[in-house]
Amino acid sequence: MRADLHCHTNASDGLLDPIALCDRAAQRGVELLAITDHDTVAGVQAARDYMRSQLLPAFQLLVGIEYSSVWAHIGVHIVGLGIDDSHTATIEACRFYGKARRERAEMIGTRLTKLGMPGATEGALALAGSAQIGRPHFARYLLAQGHVRSEDEAFTRYLGAGKPGDIKALWPPMDEVVSWIRAAGGVPVLAHPIKYRQTGARLRRLVAEFAACGGQAVEVVVGRQVADESRFVGQLCQQNGLAASQGSDFHGPSPWCELGDIHALPAGSTPVWQRWVS
Repeated sequence: MRADLHCHTNASDGLLDPIALCDRAAQRGVELLAITDHDTVAGVQAARDYMRSQLLPAFQLLVGIEYSSVWAHIGVHIVGLGIDDSHTATIEACRFYGKARRERAEMIGTRLTKLGMPGATEGALALAGSAQIGRPHFARYLLAQGHVRSEDEAFTRYLGAGKPGDIKALWPPMDEVVSWIRAAGGVPVLAHPIKYRQTGARLRRLVAEFAACGGQAVEVVVGRQVADESRFVGQLCQQNGLAASQGSDFHGPSPWCELGDIHALPAGSTPVWQRWVS
């Protein structure tokens, strides 16, 4: 099964609109796709409408979302797969995050102004348009204004973990986010654990506490992740009775990340997509 269960459209911080993303997934031979925009289901709703217009859909589309949360003072992302996007829990969560993201944007802009980069909030909001605003919009603004030489540099200097633009205080705790996903009939998935850059002991604790609060799967493989890292995360899944997910975390065309370009799950994994594919 060529499944990609983590990707983004321009409804959050992706570059492609939902139709273009679906067309690209079809061209890439993806069989099961979950659109998991940050804190919004607008992109997957548009993609679903488009797929319904096709006489012979090229792949199965799964409703998804990626929520921001906090665990042990670090930001942790939780993907919700197979959620009911019309459920009250989903609607209220998206409304909450829309307000929180705007407040966070203003806080980031204030901090960047103090560092000699005024106008960042307005610039990032203009780039985001109707999408959920996020740090990548600030990175694009800083690049456009010549404050940095690349979006990666923007994160390294100003927006990444521990930097002035890394504001997590507005996000809810991990267990609360898990409860929202399950209330909406979805499967909570711990997203890209390796990206949190924690020690092995901390990752073991994170996965164990995620399972204890109702989590059901972990992203074992993200794109072309190193095999040893995937095996380690796969072992954590098995030890905690969790299913294994995978995704590209695609945000836009690049030499390093492509839809459906994902290494295989390690041996012994229980694919989470078995819930939706017979």
